[in-house]
Amino acid sequence: MATLLYRLGRASLRRRRLVVAVWLVVLVGLGFAAATLRGPTASNFTMPGTESQQALDLLAERFPAASGATGTIAVKAPADGQLMTPEGQAVVKGVVQEAATLPGVVGAVDPYQSQAITPNGRYALVQVQFATGADGVTDAQREAYEKVGAQAEAQGWQVASGGEVLNSEPEVGSTEALGVLVAAIVLIVTFGSLVAAGMTMLNALIGVGVGMAGLFALSGAVELTSTAPILALMLGLAVGIDYSLFITSRHRQNLLDGLSPEEAVGRAVGTAGSAVLFAGATVVIALAGLAVVGIPFLTVMGLAAAGTVTVAVLVAITLAPALLGFAGRRALPRKLRSTEAAPAAEDRSGFGFRWAHWVTKLRIPVILVGLLGLGLLALPAQDMRLALPDAGTAPAGTPARASADLIREGFGPGFTGRLAVVVTSDSPQHTSAAVPQVTALIQRTDNVLAVAPPQLDPSGRTALLGVIPKTGPTDAATETLVHDIRDQVGSIGNAEVLLTGATAIGIDVSEKLSDAMPVYLLLVVGLSILLLMLVFRSILVPVKAALGFLLTVAATFGITVAVFQQGHLADLVGLDTPAPLISFLPILLIGILFGLAMDYEVFLVSRMREDFVHGDTAQQATINGMGHGARVVTAAALIMISVFGGFVFLDDPVIKSMGFALAVGVAIDAFVVRMTIVPAVMSLLNTRAWWLPRWLDRALPNVDIEGEGLRAHLDKQPVNA
Repeated sequence: MATLLYRLGRASLRRRRLVVAVWLVVLVGLGFAAATLRGPTASNFTMPGTESQQALDLLAERFPAASGATGTIAVKAPADGQLMTPEGQAVVKGVVQEAATLPGVVGAVDPYQSQAITPNGRYALVQVQFATGADGVTDAQREAYEKVGAQAEAQGWQVASGGEVLNSEPEVGSTEALGVLVAAIVLIVTFGSLVAAGMTMLNALIGVGVGMAGLFALSGAVELTSTAPILALMLGLAVGIDYSLFITSRHRQNLLDGLSPEEAVGRAVGTAGSAVLFAGATVVIALAGLAVVGIPFLTVMGLAAAGTVTVAVLVAITLAPALLGFAGRRALPRKLRSTEAAPAAEDRSGFGFRWAHWVTKLRIPVILVGLLGLGLLALPAQDMRLALPDAGTAPAGTPARASADLIREGFGPGFTGRLAVVVTSDSPQHTSAAVPQVTALIQRTDNVLAVAPPQLDPSGRTALLGVIPKTGPTDAATETLVHDIRDQVGSIGNAEVLLTGATAIGIDVSEKLSDAMPVYLLLVVGLSILLLMLVFRSILVPVKAALGFLLTVAATFGITVAVFQQGHLADLVGLDTPAPLISFLPILLIGILFGLAMDYEVFLVSRMREDFVHGDTAQQATINGMGHGARVVTAAALIMISVFGGFVFLDDPVIKSMGFALAVGVAIDAFVVRMTIVPAVMSLLNTRAWWLPRWLDRALPNVDIEGEGLRAHLDKQPVNA
């Protein structure tokens, strides 16, 4: 592998104009395709095979008028009792009439007919039914819906439009550009050269542009959830900068060793490029592995992110060498560019070597303190709850949040998470007989506030009942209620009873993801052991890496739960309403952090193995690996933390929690696990770290990630200086 990549690196530099031209053509072509073929993203989460999804599919077939998106307009009068006056009724009926005539609306329900008025006569709810699902509602229709009630507000009333129809794609604005700016500063400080920093950033941005353009070009044929492009952007930026950083750093070192630019870039791609290729492969495999969970929207998210990471790897091993060819020795700091300067002697007084000496000397206390600290950080994870977001957790000041707050204020939290019960049979008679039984059973269930009268489809075979819980949609008591209702109505004869609604869908999605998480975690850990065994020709090193990954995941879960669910230090991340974590965050975090953790493991430990294979003692090899890799890994981790951290400034709580968890996970894994606990454990294991049974050594293929085969190849031919 190393020899092949060495040749690829040299070829990319020699034909650098062609390589750059090809990538620019690809970027422009995909950009044009994205502009012309881009389709809408989906804001809903479906889960085939669950009861709630079966009910939605049934409604779409038999009760299409009730299968579209719903909206709820909350109305608050200036004073108690005003809704019951003639003037108040005129205001409310005006709101109903305005909503009913909106484009895309099937109808609006008068609260005086549905009795959706509080006893004090001050709050009312207007139900609005749209013809299509939330993803089919246009921006113009949504904007018109949000403006309903302007005349009433001019008279001192409060009118707030809400409901699932307001679900929309989170916007990526300028705040996350702060992360890219910090990454650029880190590159400048690390390289001491604007040319090297600028080319590394340009390389990453071209890769991100290609990846995102390709993703949007496919969105017309493949349904993307609204979070999929943002996740792809996060990872594409982070790994794109990091992978180019690793190759550029090795190239600069080769230049300082006296090699020509062509030979330097060839060896950089052959060695650091091998690590980039393997690290990128682990990220791609972990993300693509989300498909085994069997959840469509999660599969699409994983594949979308995997696609951008794949592009980042290809750009790093082809475009980066080409750009470095244009830079020549200007990739070095100005004072080191002279070709007459003698190769610099290796400096072993830097922080990396000093840190390695300190960690290996105090390895037992370091390991114990590290394990204890991460264990304490992981404690809140035992209280982790998962749910899909509801309007009550939307950013403060948004229409959806204003409506949810007004409904809670006047009617209670249960009205923001109503359940829908579908009663269906093969005849109107069976359905009519089952509806009273179902209603009676639900009314006797704990935590039920009210059951609305049934609505029948034109055939009379399907009835729809509204159930209002006493608690909110993400409350643990509501989750219990969903299971209790299903248990109560499961034995109705001659009719099928299904429970659905946004709240029930969220509960079903969360439970299926929770059930899949241990299986996926086992898959990822097993994969990491096998891959690292192949790379490092060792048994203990992969086991140690997998255990370190588990520590990272546990501590990251604990901190994220403490901030986003329990509300500790929530103000620091701009979170105004703590809530359960988004359902797919833990399993997505496992996949992404696995790949990123293996990045740092490979970049640090591959140098340790390289020096050990070439004659250093196990202790000295550990120190060398840390000494040479600490600066680059520190810069890479800071860049990833900056990019992920930039997304914490977005208002959307889902994206905010994803960016926070990834930034914290990278920080823990890079600085605590890989750069502290790993060298301490490697020092403790000594030569035992590299033990591998002979039979297994013969059975495993040699991927040559350390470049041993490349060294042998280069020793047989003169170097073209």
